[in-house]
Amino acid sequence: MKPFQKLDGLVAPMDRANVDTDAIIPKQFLKSIKRSGFGPNLFDEWRYLDVGQPGQDNSGRPVNPEFVLNQPRYQGAQILLTRDNFGCGSSREHAPWALEDFGFRVLIGPSFADIFFNNCFKNGLLPIRLAADEVDALFVQCHAAEGYRLAVDLQACTITRPDGKVIAFEVDAFRRECLLNGWDDIGLTLRHADKIRDYEARRRIDQPWLFA
Repeated sequence: MKPFQKLDGLVAPMDRANVDTDAIIPKQFLKSIKRSGFGPNLFDEWRYLDVGQPGQDNSGRPVNPEFVLNQPRYQGAQILLTRDNFGCGSSREHAPWALEDFGFRVLIGPSFADIFFNNCFKNGLLPIRLAADEVDALFVQCHAAEGYRLAVDLQACTITRPDGKVIAFEVDAFRRECLLNGWDDIGLTLRHADKIRDYEARRRIDQPWLFA
């Protein structure tokens, strides 16, 4: 998992409430359990005017010009503004995989579905919950100014707007430490690799019949 410490990133506004995980990555793309390759099909049913299939070449598909992520001003966005209950629906971990593979590192909204919220931290995404009025103000500024960017500092737990206003946010201390260091569940386990090897070596001596 890539560490996250600071990001000065372009912002894209997803001005819809209750965006579910089937909209984030439709069910036909769940056949793969790799963590990569889902970005081209993020929000597939909204980005394209036809029905996408796994392994399909997306370069020739008809694109929906009205969808926000297809608009030129938001190309390369790394921060996604969201509305209430983003990531609701099924618990598919493919949703944060697709968002991260597309290029997003930060999600900012008033609320997120619980399982999706937890899955984001495990996959290198930083979901930030802010008060609804703060999110409203970010949407207004983002819509008004092309090239709108925010500076996110996980060490300080702050967001700095282009006008200089600093917004504080809260993150669970353990999750913050994992993101700062790039530790997913496997990474956390491998921090104890020496102890694991010592245990396995002792086990070979104490219970040799298991290794016959």
